[in-house]
Amino acid sequence: MSVGMFCYQCEQTAKGTGCVVQGVCGKDPESSALQDLLVLAVKGIGWYARLAAEKGARDRSIGVFTARALFSTITNVNFDPARLEGLIREAGRVKGAARELAAGAGAVFPSSIPASAAWEPAGTRADLLSRAPGADLRADRPGADDLRSLEHLLLFGLKGVAAYADHAHILGSDSDAVFDYLHRALAVLAEGRSGAGELTTLVLECGKVNIDAMELLSQAHRARFGVPVPTPVSLGTREGPAIIVSGHDLLDLEELLEQTEGTGVNVYTHGEMLPAHGYPRLKGHPHLAGHYGTAWQNQQREFAAAPAAVLMTTNCIQRPAAAYADRIFTTGLVAWPGVAHVPDRAGGRQKDFSAVIAKAKSLPGFHDAPGKTITAGFGHEAVLGVAEKVIAAVKSGAIRRFFLIGGCDGAKPGRNYYTRFAELVPKDCVILTLACGKFRFHTLDAGDIGGIPRLLDMGQCNDAYSAVRVAQALAGAFGCLPAREGVLSGDRDVDRHRQLSGLLVRERGGGGKLCREVLGGCGDHQGDGVAVVSSRLVFVASSDLVQCIVSDALG
Repeated sequence: MSVGMFCYQCEQTAKGTGCVVQGVCGKDPESSALQDLLVLAVKGIGWYARLAAEKGARDRSIGVFTARALFSTITNVNFDPARLEGLIREAGRVKGAARELAAGAGAVFPSSIPASAAWEPAGTRADLLSRAPGADLRADRPGADDLRSLEHLLLFGLKGVAAYADHAHILGSDSDAVFDYLHRALAVLAEGRSGAGELTTLVLECGKVNIDAMELLSQAHRARFGVPVPTPVSLGTREGPAIIVSGHDLLDLEELLEQTEGTGVNVYTHGEMLPAHGYPRLKGHPHLAGHYGTAWQNQQREFAAAPAAVLMTTNCIQRPAAAYADRIFTTGLVAWPGVAHVPDRAGGRQKDFSAVIAKAKSLPGFHDAPGKTITAGFGHEAVLGVAEKVIAAVKSGAIRRFFLIGGCDGAKPGRNYYTRFAELVPKDCVILTLACGKFRFHTLDAGDIGGIPRLLDMGQCNDAYSAVRVAQALAGAFGCLPAREGVLSGDRDVDRHRQLSGLLVRERGGGGKLCREVLGGCGDHQGDGVAVVSSRLVFVASSDLVQCIVSDALG
């Protein structure tokens, strides 16, 4: 059946207002409607789970599903109507479990419950879609644009928190506090009657909880794969069959590396998988051959040119081009209709990547083509491990400022401001970077300052916690302005919910206020995408502010 759509959850949205015919990301109206229904169902889960938690009753599997479902609705994750329908029907079962948990704990249900708590995913897919208009984002808080905007800001931030929580869960780490917050915030959205004050408090609290989720994931990564260390990474290729792994999931990569051991198949990272090369447990595999390509928005061109199999993990998929549609695979939450999907782990066993490996062996593979070498693996341990040297360089004047260029890149033309900024930063300043925006300048020969590299790649968007740790430590050491909990900015043009949740971290930490104090010369751009943690530590990722930032912040 024909359904309408409205989606404005990413910065690439059509005309800057919303996609109403087809998503710029490739999402069709049916998938958009099913995602809206999944969010509706999760709000109902949150409403019952909050009541249960208030009585001291929790079922961690409910929180795990909540995170998984929200993550599935993030941009460039799940485009498959069949899988989305499956999640909606599972949500109905989970909501029933949450309702029973609350009732068993003695919760008293009011006579009138929110529509999302009462809604059941009955009937066929067509029946589900017929009810989608009621779940459309435009149906929220009719006649109250400001309150609707606050609710949607909260919802999109929750999706970012959920992504971190799901990644941590895959590695065996969960937090009841994070799940409780997700359910409490979803319950508020389900009721739809909170004022601006309560919503603003919840939005800012989202930043705090996001720090907790990022810390949980950071610890899980290090417990499983070791503490990342600076590691040279080849951008060239080796002779032989190959698999290119994109997305974010390091456990998928580890299992693939183990299954390709001794097969003659080389494995290359792509996009945000680049930081994998810094983890001792992953870099120890000799057939982890290097990094291929750049950021997610270039995948159609890059994958078409690679005579290799492609594995997409977690998210960042685009519509597969015909040139590689028969050799791309998805796994985890990421899905595209018609693309072969590697099932989840079952019974304590690894995922089975044999189909991906067989496809790689059937293809020509790469030839030897040496490329440039870059360095990855500058986690907070590596940076803070030389803190005394860094502080001495600051005090001597050798290092004047630190800049972090962070955020997910996008496909819009003219987004070369990342490159412009990196090139314009003076030679006595250090650039820290994370997320895929770095691919605008990751091959820049930045040199060093007294042995300290001027360009430090701190990792994925999933590694934003490292930037928080460095911000806190350096701000405290410099003492120019008080260190604040969780000061970090993302790109104003937020392309991913994880970057939005990072932006909320920065807002909770007072980054905007500090910007106005220190960057007063930026006029109408005050505080826009910039967080000044101290007079020597500036976090920047904004669009047309390069000249303003360099002249006013450094002048």
